[in-house]
Amino acid sequence: MTYWKVRKGVPSPQDSVHDKISEVVNEGGRVAGRLRQPTGRYAGKSAEERQAERRRRFLDAGLQLFGDTPGYRTTTVAALSETAGLSTRQFYEEFRTLEDVLAALHLQVNDWAEEAALEGLATAEDRTIAERATAAFRAYAANVTGDPRRLRITFTEIIGVSPRLERQRLERRARWVDFICAEAAAAAERGEAVARDYRIAAAAFIGSVNGLLHDWQAGWVDATLDEVVDELVQLLLGILRPAGWTRQGR
Repeated sequence: MTYWKVRKGVPSPQDSVHDKISEVVNEGGRVAGRLRQPTGRYAGKSAEERQAERRRRFLDAGLQLFGDTPGYRTTTVAALSETAGLSTRQFYEEFRTLEDVLAALHLQVNDWAEEAALEGLATAEDRTIAERATAAFRAYAANVTGDPRRLRITFTEIIGVSPRLERQRLERRARWVDFICAEAAAAAERGEAVARDYRIAAAAFIGSVNGLLHDWQAGWVDATLDEVVDELVQLLLGILRPAGWTRQGR
């Protein structure tokens, strides 16, 4: 028989293992257990830091597999875990399904693009609407086309997956509509654009942005990225300043 000498208040190795298990007895009498997340430090990192690192590795793997080969629809949990260098058990500690990974990536890619657009606007503070639009769209376009995997996830892989992701896609598009409308309203206040409700026009414009950038990335548009951005800016200015419009004083 093996005996463990335990100091007062210090659990034995067996107790440490058992304390990590949460046991729940279901109606059928079976015991289901799940390891609790460790709370101590390991290799100089806290449990929260290790969890964040695992999540990042799964998202990086998703960006690679969903955004390149084989794509979201043919990727398995096992393949994603292998690419991340983690186990499937660790996957299910972070996500419920592969759709959760795709949803998180879609939001992340949009966050990166939005941050880029805002940074572009910040470089054109107190400039004309034409200069502000050029700065914002040049930064946005460089961000989403700089990594073709991001473009594929946000414009291709997300389409038609589920009602949940379709709602997320439309909600995120609505956020871009708000972005355009805010700039249009500010331009109108400065006398640089017609004062009106731009929500429908902004939704149509965003569809044009997505379609043109997707086709450009696919090689269907024979132009430089700067030429594509310039065309988008002219399209936006045409919406803000229709035929017959004249600049108004502030």
